[in-house]
Amino acid sequence: MTDTVKSRIKELIAEQAMLEPDQISDEATPEELGIDSLGLVESIFAIEEEFDITIPFNANEPEKSEFDISTMGTIIAAVERLVAEKAA
Repeated sequence: MTDTVKSRIKELIAEQAMLEPDQISDEATPEELGIDSLGLVESIFAIEEEFDITIPFNANEPEKSEFDISTMGTIIAAVERLVAEKAA
């Protein structure tokens, strides 16, 4: 399941960043991919819709959110946790 989740998240992020999914590494930050704050919020909405989850993210104060957006790897790991919790 996690490979599917990971690849789908990369596809959604790539679409927002106007890149190919294979251009997105786990170490890349949203800024490095050219995703601004609005693009990040749109990406989060797309991920929530895709996986039918609610991401605990405060766009006004991202540093206070429970959702780590520092790299693609942390975003993927957090979404995988939320998807697993929903399935349990």
